[in-house]
Amino acid sequence: MPRAVLLLVNRTKPQVTAALPEVRSVLKSQGRIAAEMDVSTDPITDARGADLIMVLGGDGSLLSQAKRCVDLGLPLIGVNLGNLGFLAEFDVASLREQAPVLLGDGPLVLRERMLLNATVRRGDLRSPGAIFSGLAMNDCVVTAGPPYRMIEVGLTIDGVEGPSFRGDGVIVSTPTGSTAYGVSAGGPIVAPEVSSLTVTPIAAHSLAFRPIVLPGDSVIELHVKRANSGWNGESREGTTLVLDGQMHCHLLAGDRVSIRRDPRPVRLVHNTRSSYWHTLVQKMHWAVNPGV
Repeated sequence: MPRAVLLLVNRTKPQVTAALPEVRSVLKSQGRIAAEMDVSTDPITDARGADLIMVLGGDGSLLSQAKRCVDLGLPLIGVNLGNLGFLAEFDVASLREQAPVLLGDGPLVLRERMLLNATVRRGDLRSPGAIFSGLAMNDCVVTAGPPYRMIEVGLTIDGVEGPSFRGDGVIVSTPTGSTAYGVSAGGPIVAPEVSSLTVTPIAAHSLAFRPIVLPGDSVIELHVKRANSGWNGESREGTTLVLDGQMHCHLLAGDRVSIRRDPRPVRLVHNTRSSYWHTLVQKMHWAVNPGV
């Protein structure tokens, strides 16, 4: 029996709206559309009879929808209609070509990607209160924020207190997110199948603080010892926790950010006609010589 698809559409992109009729046609001819929803709709509480979730947009849309739908336990397929398409492995042409396999009743080739759970606690260590909790598929970033003075962050790994450092912040990334903010800040590229967490400082005020790669089940705590409170002391700005560039929590001096692997993985449908390393070369221009 053909697969039923829950179609999530980013209608803010004109190219998505333009491609939508063709995508619908492919799904109806090779499979079934269980439901069609906008990516900005309220949280999905059921799978609506779907076997597969398809996200039309770009990498940002796929990131947000993967977290939105994680409790459904269904595989996701990203159809890129954005700029990069590094995480969303299909475009409309490859979707059309591979539709009999993707929408048929045979097995799919899936790739699991880890999620991070970040919790912010405020108050005395003996009775800290959680004020925020959220998920990240790429990275959890503590960023200095306005007025852009250096902040100070203490690092604890698996309960063992490590160094404190000053700078513009720190990035904790998954292998998926290693090619996002982390690599721009000088962190390593990590193959997505590796179970690991990478800690990368942002403009650390020390030549001795280098990115570190930790086991995937590590628990990382970031203790904000010095923070920025925003222009003119406005608490709505300043030092901030940012998850995948999409979710924010303002941080104060004394706050503790605990980051660990979430038990729920994201399962993405793999495009068997491409590879991670090929995409890294073609779209991220890995190791391309200057001027080429």
